[in-house]
Amino acid sequence: MGKLTVRALRAVLVVVLTGTVFVQTMMAWALVGGNDPEDGSLPLTPLRVVTILGIGAAQVALVCVWRLVTMVRRGTVFSHAAFRYVDGIIGAVVAAALVWFTVTALNAPGQRDDPGVTLIMGGIGVAVLGVALIVLVLRALLSQAVARDVEAARMQAELDEVV
Repeated sequence: MGKLTVRALRAVLVVVLTGTVFVQTMMAWALVGGNDPEDGSLPLTPLRVVTILGIGAAQVALVCVWRLVTMVRRGTVFSHAAFRYVDGIIGAVVAAALVWFTVTALNAPGQRDDPGVTLIMGGIGVAVLGVALIVLVLRALLSQAVARDVEAARMQAELDEVV
């Protein structure tokens, strides 16, 4: 990965992380301050809590991507240490899906006249879980690459001994 690509990705990660921290802080402020009266149409307090948790899951994924980009830049991504961050991304995506299912459940009572909205929201949650499965497949590919790298290093050491 080139230096320009790494810098661009890091810039995007910083902007997104800064934005999520800002939104999370504002949501927590509204939750604690209680300056936005609920009119009864939506349960705002549970939605705010769930939003704060969902943003936290996204932040975990952002930090894990940052660490993986650092490993790519150093040339150490094909090591066992990378699995911790890939597993963190998988966990964060699963947590985000669970948060989305919670939002769907909170929204469902208001959608009795139009249950299609709840079905669509449930479908989005399943799609988010699909992203976790894709990352799990990529983790398996990383595992194979690490195993091949270890095997290549072992064979190189044996070759060095022979020569």
